[in-house]
Amino acid sequence: MKIILLFLISATITKSAGGQENRPEFDRSAFYRVMGRDSLPEIEAILKTLKKDSFIGKEAFEGTLLMKKAGLVVNPKTKLSLFKLGHEELEMELTRDSMNAEFHFLRLVIQEHAPGLVHYHDKLQEDGLIIRRFFKYLTPVVQRAIVDYSKKSKILKFPDS
Repeated sequence: MKIILLFLISATITKSAGGQENRPEFDRSAFYRVMGRDSLPEIEAILKTLKKDSFIGKEAFEGTLLMKKAGLVVNPKTKLSLFKLGHEELEMELTRDSMNAEFHFLRLVIQEHAPGLVHYHDKLQEDGLIIRRFFKYLTPVVQRAIVDYSKKSKILKFPDS
């Protein structure tokens, strides 16, 4: 009886503390694969998955995808609305975790492709500096995404790109 009670208490504490309860980790490789394409259905699929999930920093990924999606939709009003919403989510996460190099990478990618109309290009150099500075601490999946992206980036260059 004591063992069952301890198990239930432990499960409750894990849930309260935001434990994942055997949830699979967010698939960053799928996220970065979709970011490299211009596929609205693929973006929608990842956004749908993100809506159901919860993890620290989720809004940075949602925001980035919303801004990417804004570049693919036709209606100007929808474009602006999606971009503003995505911008807000990504910037909120960067405020919470200002030294997260992955979030800076997400912002750099969007800034490099954002139209001049949205005035979202002012942190390119800062983002590039933080990415290079903390690159070695990132997971291999994120490092690979950065190196792959740097091959076509005007701002972010790595020796092997």
